[in-house]
Order: sequence, then C-alpha cells, then structure tokens
Amino acid sequence: MVLIVTPLSRLADVIAEREPSHLITLLSPEEMIGTPEGIHPQRHLRLGVHDIAVPQSGFTAPTTQMVERIFEFARGWDAATPMVVHCWAGISRSTATAFAIACERNPRADEMALALAMRRASPSAFPNRRIVALADEILDRRGRMVHAVEAMGGNAFVVEGAPFELPARH
Repeated sequence: MVLIVTPLSRLADVIAEREPSHLITLLSPEEMIGTPEGIHPQRHLRLGVHDIAVPQSGFTAPTTQMVERIFEFARGWDAATPMVVHCWAGISRSTATAFAIACERNPRADEMALALAMRRASPSAFPNRRIVALADEILDRRGRMVHAVEAMGGNAFVVEGAPFELPARH
C-alpha cells in the first residue's frame, strides 16, 4: 500500500478520504495534537520534534532513538491500508520520515530511485537532512540516503505542501 504525506491543515480531510490505519505526527512539542478522530490511539505515533537539521539550544532535534521509534512503529503497519505521515507543512519532517520508512521497507531498493519518486510526487518535498542522516546510519546505507535527498535539489518554494503518496514497496 502507500504512505501518504500531508500538512497538518489537510490531515482531517486525508483521514476522512483515505481511512488510514496508522498515523505518524511530527510536530514541535508545543504544537503537538491529540489523536484525530478515525485513528486508534495505539496506531498514532506522536513525536515532539522541531524541524532543525543541527541541534540548537531550546529546540528538540531529531535523535537516533526517535528514528528507531519510527521504524519500530512502521514495522507494526501491515500496509493493507495507508499510513499517513504529517508535520506542520508536509515538506520536511514528514517527507524525511516517509523516505526513511520506504528505504527500511525496501532494503535492496536504490535510494536515488526512491528519492526521485518522492520528487515526482511532490515538487515541495525537502526531507529533513538530520532525520535522513540518522536513518541512513541506522540502516547502514553508507551515505546513499543522504546523497539521494541532496540530489533531489531544492524544492518549489511554498508555505505548505500538498498531500501526496509514496509507495511503501518498490
């Protein structure tokens, strides 16, 4: 099945239209939301993290433990129905998370092909480099994931991305 990436503003519509079984929320701790209607609380991973690529005082940076929690949570998804991944704008934290899950689910897939599939699906995708680097290390991809998202280039300047799908299996 598919991973659906969306900004927070479109989350309720995506849940109503696509009826996902699992949801990953990546928002700053002070903006964290409760579990939306239509999602079982045990199938909702809520991660309080700021959209930063380098640790900064006063901000919660992505960590190895956080990325490991994402992988553990995603392993509990049978892919029979969609999984939704969202952050504030649907551009950085959520796209990095969807890319990491796609790489973890496809250990032999070419990272560049996965990144380019994301670029085709979303001109605004700009995966959080720290999340990608941590996932790359955990999955022992030897820098290939980082290189692939760098090769995607910049994104179309937008305040918010549009919902898009990324196949979970390649």
